[in-house]
Amino acid sequence: MQATMEIMAASKAAIFVSAPSHGVPRAQPISARFVVRTPLTGPRLRIAGTVKPLGRSARYEAVPIMASAQHSAFTETGAVPRLAGDGSRVGPVRRVRNAALGAVGIALGVLLKPTALLHLFDGGNGNGNAGGGGGGGGGGGENPYFGESKAYADTADDEEEEEEEEEEEDTTESDDGAEEGDEKFLCEGVKAVNLVAGPGIPTQAELFEGLHCQPGAMVSRKQLSEDLTTLLSTGLFQNVDANVQPTGKGYIVEFSFREKVWPGMVEFKVSGATVLPDDIEEQVLREARKSKYTTVRVLATAKNIIEGYYQEKGLTFGTISHFDGMETGKVLAHVIEGEITSVNCVYVDGNGNPVGSGSTNPRVVRRELPFRVGTLYNVEDAKRALRDIFLLQLFDNVQVVPKPDDDDPQKVAVDIVLKERPLKTAEVELEWQIAPGEGHPDLVSATPGGSVFLEHRNLEGEGRQLYGSVSTSNFFAPQDDLGFKLEYVRPYLWGDHDPKRTSLNVSAFNARKLSPVFTGGPFSDEVPSIWVDRAGAKVTVTEQYTRQSKMTAGLVVEEVTTRDEQGDPCPCGMRSASHPTMQGDADGPPTTFSETGTDRICFVQANLTRDNTYFCNGTPVGSRDIFTVDQGLGLLPGNPFYNRMVGSMTRFLMLRKPGRHSEMPPPVLVLHAKAGNVIGDLTSYDTFTLGGPYSVRGYNVGELAACRRFVEGAVELRVPVPKLNTHAYGFYEMAHDLNSSKEVPGNPTEFYRRMGAGNSWGGGMKIGAVRAEYARDCNTSKGNVFVRFGERF
Repeated sequence: MQATMEIMAASKAAIFVSAPSHGVPRAQPISARFVVRTPLTGPRLRIAGTVKPLGRSARYEAVPIMASAQHSAFTETGAVPRLAGDGSRVGPVRRVRNAALGAVGIALGVLLKPTALLHLFDGGNGNGNAGGGGGGGGGGGENPYFGESKAYADTADDEEEEEEEEEEEDTTESDDGAEEGDEKFLCEGVKAVNLVAGPGIPTQAELFEGLHCQPGAMVSRKQLSEDLTTLLSTGLFQNVDANVQPTGKGYIVEFSFREKVWPGMVEFKVSGATVLPDDIEEQVLREARKSKYTTVRVLATAKNIIEGYYQEKGLTFGTISHFDGMETGKVLAHVIEGEITSVNCVYVDGNGNPVGSGSTNPRVVRRELPFRVGTLYNVEDAKRALRDIFLLQLFDNVQVVPKPDDDDPQKVAVDIVLKERPLKTAEVELEWQIAPGEGHPDLVSATPGGSVFLEHRNLEGEGRQLYGSVSTSNFFAPQDDLGFKLEYVRPYLWGDHDPKRTSLNVSAFNARKLSPVFTGGPFSDEVPSIWVDRAGAKVTVTEQYTRQSKMTAGLVVEEVTTRDEQGDPCPCGMRSASHPTMQGDADGPPTTFSETGTDRICFVQANLTRDNTYFCNGTPVGSRDIFTVDQGLGLLPGNPFYNRMVGSMTRFLMLRKPGRHSEMPPPVLVLHAKAGNVIGDLTSYDTFTLGGPYSVRGYNVGELAACRRFVEGAVELRVPVPKLNTHAYGFYEMAHDLNSSKEVPGNPTEFYRRMGAGNSWGGGMKIGAVRAEYARDCNTSKGNVFVRFGERF
């Protein structure tokens, strides 16, 4: 093997190796070892490697601790690290210069040490103190008299055997990690030269993250070579050079990049995409034709357009793996979309450690998921899965964890991490009645009141739930005001594959509520309260269309009893608290359909809700429509037969979208309308009442009217409050009984001196879940400040 080597060693000198290709077989590598000594006190640094010929001739350049490599194609795989070459040959001028410098070296060697002449013929060993030279690669030692020394060596055609020995020695040294070959140096800094920048192109920090060359790290030649290979494997650069420059205490590594350039793009196609629209390819091609050549920047633009579409749709795993065909101008982008290959339920304990299996059947969790095996992973689907699984009320903590599949990293395996809640819970609350005495408060009695709550959240591991609660003000005499509720819920009544998620709810109840019908108007005296007791059973079937839109249909059988403040049945209301409480003295409107103060009724109830509202920075946006119908059956004599309908429409109109990174709620205009009507028999407990915080603010509940028909309207403007991340609002509301109050038995509106209509205006601010507002009653021209919880609409 014939090779010509020229070596010049100095602190910042370059090292060149030139090899004419006619003397080197293409499949046979050339081995070269570069030993560099910096001036006087500098450490000895070595680069040893194997050079593969790239063409007829190659010229390779290195500086102290310098390596370079070249990537063959812009693909994810197939990166072949090589030393960079420019394809130049050793010309006649260099041969003449080499011969002259060699002669000078021989003369200096003879003058300083005549015995060096002998080494000229036997191929010096390179260990002498003089800067001599000779065949076989000798020379290059330190000269104590002249400081720096330069050594030049030419290999002859008949020295192939000795070069092969050096090649074997250098290869062995590189492989077994000899002491000098793996010498490390202190990296004080890392720089980038000619680095391509732009959207979709990795930044310097992203490229250098994970490299061995980091400020303060000790780096070896092998690690530097690995860093070069890592940088080239990105496929962004034609070649990468590493230039190591000495500083006061260590070295600065400077990576020099050269951008890849291909012919202009004439065609663009996408492979592996299933959801990309057809016009995406045309859009990419239009942008690419704005550039004369196809460069990394052009490919980054294509990457941004395609991956931007995936990100906009929530397909976070939709990425471009690599490009092909840049050499021909017909570019093909290979796309990974993130197909789901498996969905696993992982049960964990309180410390987050997997526990094998849980109390809940994994099928109960999987049927709530909006994604399945074979679909694409979507971050919005993951959010819906979290919400729906939490609504099961079976888990304290839920996480959706997507990860690359072990068998096919281009696809996605999803783990649902679940921490279960206790299956059974019991709660007891006790309360004592306290009345003020002359000094300290005294106990009215030694009998406690309170409530007991029991629940089983997961019967048979199928997500079926059972609840029970009992409440009373006197546990020793609960018959006076006992309230209870027992409820059983069975989800997925028609099976796991029911798209409407039909559920069954069976409940038995006994509840007491203050009637708003028997309430005095603004000009009447205080009116004695009437309580309405309801005890019965209810069976309801619910179909879920979306998260918030649903329809329910049920049958209700109940006994309704109206009672006065002493708990006795009360068939009629009273005008004022000063009137006697005896039944014969009560001359107010009737409280029940019958004359006994107790009704037994059976009716069918249906409710249809269309709701597409969502929260935007804490405030609802969208629309909500609700329609409810109660149909009294009148199966037995003395039972009411009626039809009661209520409809409402609410619109939350976003006037301006918030900024992309803004946490402020947007300005919203709320429009609300509501109307109702009753046909047939009408009882006081089914009468519509106007006024109150959810009807017309500024009035007490039922203060305006008790009627058969009504209309309500409201307008509210919500504006953001800077720095508080909340909103202030102003509103106007009105309601009217449409002159239907006189059609109610006993006309409670007139009897209690109510107006039958009213409006109000005001404003306030929402702070968390609290609404602090001022509302002005326009009937009396008086205003009050209120503190409410929750939303008005």
